[in-house]
Amino acid sequence: MATIRPLFIASIGNPSPNYTNTLHSAGHTVLTHLTTWLYSPPFEKSRPYASGLLSPSQDFTLWQSPSLMNLSGKPVATAWRTFLSSLSAPEDKRAARLVVVHDELELPIGKIKVREGKGASAKGHNGLKSVLGALPGMEFTRIGVGIGRCASRESRDVAAYVMRKMTPAEVEIMADVAGQVSEVVREMRRGVR
Repeated sequence: MATIRPLFIASIGNPSPNYTNTLHSAGHTVLTHLTTWLYSPPFEKSRPYASGLLSPSQDFTLWQSPSLMNLSGKPVATAWRTFLSSLSAPEDKRAARLVVVHDELELPIGKIKVREGKGASAKGHNGLKSVLGALPGMEFTRIGVGIGRCASRESRDVAAYVMRKMTPAEVEIMADVAGQVSEVVREMRRGVR
């Protein structure tokens, strides 16, 4: 019989309202849509969870980092520890999993990539580098949300690309991506993945 795992699903990106629906905050956009797919309550600010936006439900806890992307590590670590302390049963604490949803420049828009385990590289993603630095050696699942890549490899052009607002069509794609992510986290919760 599969184990039912408590899941803490965290998105990293830049904070709203200034960065709402930018490509770099695709993780936040997907998590917002995920509340519908998972029948979760609306997000509310939570001081114990590093002042991030929290949507707790019986099956899943969703959380959006309040920090700038490159400084995500400390708030993710604080929120993760708060989540663990909220679990009363020792077996739940052992089975609990952290899932980090983030933008992925190397994937076409609308695609996701799931990476699990220790030691996976941040592949140049400064938000993931920050999380890895704050939780050294910890195994967690990453779900990269494709945002595509601009033609140029110049850092200035890439920065401008990821900081741009999504088009309405891209926001709709992110709503569909949330459906893909919901399938992954449901499998994880049941211990199938």
